[in-house]
Amino acid sequence: MDTRFAGITELVETPSVAVVVDVMRAFTVAAWAFARGAERIVLAESLDEALALKALHPDWVAIKDGPPAPGFDAVNSPGLLRAFDLGGRTVVQKTTAGTVGALAVKDASLVLCTAFVVAEATASLLRSSETDSVTFVVTGEDGRADEDLACAQYIARRATGAVADVAEFLRRAAASRAAVELTEGVRRGVHADDVALCLEVDRFPFAMVAVAEGALMVLRPHAVPSPTGAAPI
Repeated sequence: MDTRFAGITELVETPSVAVVVDVMRAFTVAAWAFARGAERIVLAESLDEALALKALHPDWVAIKDGPPAPGFDAVNSPGLLRAFDLGGRTVVQKTTAGTVGALAVKDASLVLCTAFVVAEATASLLRSSETDSVTFVVTGEDGRADEDLACAQYIARRATGAVADVAEFLRRAAASRAAVELTEGVRRGVHADDVALCLEVDRFPFAMVAVAEGALMVLRPHAVPSPTGAAPI
């Protein structure tokens, strides 16, 4: 399997298969939303679009980066979102990096959104797809975010069936700029458990597939066999 790692701005053409990585915190949050019962996640292009969709569908749950804001129901924090009951609901998510990366490759034949919490499920789906080429979109810090790159590199190895010690990849993620900023309170809309939750490996037994549904880009869980040792939801 030929693998490429690119930042959002480095995407000069649409890849055939794209794996969009945002560990801290968009796609960790997305995984938690599905674990809490969400049916689907609509990836919004802007805050205005998210608010417009919420206005049209008051029962939808709108999530954004940063501190709480009028019109939004939650912030982009796994520690805070895990208390929500999202059974059967649609979530609208707009973040600085993750949702932007997914929308940048919306025309790919297969778009997976991922983080450490669904790493093995993502790798398993890539193996079963028998694709020859995968582009990993490293969304944070213009492609330099080490938590995202480490996760992408780990999944790339597992997608080929190679044995990979996740500890070193987690060490890099834990030392990343994003982890430090979350821990030190530089970013707003943060729960004290966010970094630890983002560094849980294979927490959930599903991958997350984004597809166009009409004018919207929609993320849904895709069940795969649970990896050995995965924690229960």
